[in-house]
Amino acid sequence: MIGLVQNEDLYNYDIRSILQAFFDNEKIVEGAFKTRFQLKVEYGTEITTVILTEESKPEIRRTLEGDYTKKEVFKNPFKLLIYDVLSEYTKKSLPWGTMTGIRPTKVALKLLEENTLEESILKHYQKEYSTTEQKAKICLEVAKKEKSLLEKVQYEEGYSLYIGIPFCPSTCLYCSFTSYPIGIYKNKIDRYLDALEKELKFVAKSLKNKKLQTIYIGGGTPTSLSAEHLKRLLDGINQEFDLSHLLEFTVEAGRPDSITKDKLVALKEGGVKRISINPQTMNDATLKLIGRNHTSEMVEETFLLARGLGFDNINMDMITGLPSEEIGEVQNTISAITALKPDSITVHSLAIKRAANLTAKRKEFESMIKGSTNEMLEVVDYNARKLGLEPYYLYRQKNIPGNLENVGYAVPGKECIYNILIMEEKQDIIAVGAGTSSKFVFPSENRIERVENVKNVDHYMERIDEMIKRKQAFLS
Repeated sequence: MIGLVQNEDLYNYDIRSILQAFFDNEKIVEGAFKTRFQLKVEYGTEITTVILTEESKPEIRRTLEGDYTKKEVFKNPFKLLIYDVLSEYTKKSLPWGTMTGIRPTKVALKLLEENTLEESILKHYQKEYSTTEQKAKICLEVAKKEKSLLEKVQYEEGYSLYIGIPFCPSTCLYCSFTSYPIGIYKNKIDRYLDALEKELKFVAKSLKNKKLQTIYIGGGTPTSLSAEHLKRLLDGINQEFDLSHLLEFTVEAGRPDSITKDKLVALKEGGVKRISINPQTMNDATLKLIGRNHTSEMVEETFLLARGLGFDNINMDMITGLPSEEIGEVQNTISAITALKPDSITVHSLAIKRAANLTAKRKEFESMIKGSTNEMLEVVDYNARKLGLEPYYLYRQKNIPGNLENVGYAVPGKECIYNILIMEEKQDIIAVGAGTSSKFVFPSENRIERVENVKNVDHYMERIDEMIKRKQAFLS
């Protein structure tokens, strides 16, 4: 338990974020209680003082000159001050330094758009945020790729569409997404598609004068639907929307135990160009432990089946830091995946989300969770680049032990533009289905409005008119 004492709370979120980056899952309490140590911040309009005290140890004290109320100039130096104090206390540094947000590449992309020299961008990351040179370099590399890919996207004239299928064969241990067992809901799928089609028709009609540029069907596991239901959904999309401006059409096929030949044929005939087949790990013992009802052999069989049917843009997801896995297991997974030669690989650092079963069962798995490490990500990076894949998008999540990141690698020309758009927030993304969230972008006002659909499938079906009405004001 960590004590935090402040005479103001203007930077409360920033301090807590850095504390949590150093001390995974440690409880932070406000006030002078008996805790592991106490961090005290005394804000002043001329000097701010930070003091770390622990019983029987010398205090660590730092000061920062400047008016703390001027957030735009005070915030970054203040975060660096907090970081330095905690780094001295723990005798360690963090690869991302003070960067705790989920979109670290935004800084590099903005600087590139302002024609800042690449060398200056690298120095900016290391000086302003205390990142390592390696993290600065990957941000710059990703931002350059994003900039070139986004040049073909018409932000204001176009939009992207996300379609949520909130069903899965079973729930994985680490999953926090809106997802329900398909076995329980199989008799309600037609009703769900009725509601989904009503929402899709409304979107298509409302945006008939805009260009639909990317479609992403995710979940859940969309291929938990039957081939007939997938065909119904895809036929409806092709009938209602003008797809002549489409840059990509992705379906998160996901788990190999949900994929069959007739489903892949339905996707192919429905115009889907890009799919994901996601093993997460290629170690069978871990697959069983995390609740995925397939084997590594099934991953290979499903991948080869999709290739044989003509899918030439296949992504594979993997997770580092899964329970019981260390560097050897990660090496085995990335070696098995690269042997299949996918067109893209997305590597996730395990995030322990509040809504996941893993959090509820944390004590049971505590000794097995080592978390992801920078070494694991470097192993994946080396193998992905060896295959000819390049990093094209990067993001971070809360609750990742070690404060690390998720990275998407792809063969040049096979990147997922939707993934970049959802991170960089430069275009409207209209989301339909239970548990989805639309983003409406107002660049001239530097503003983003989110419109959410209810998560519960039954509520979504019952309240579909309300879900449509929520979007109406923005889509009109």
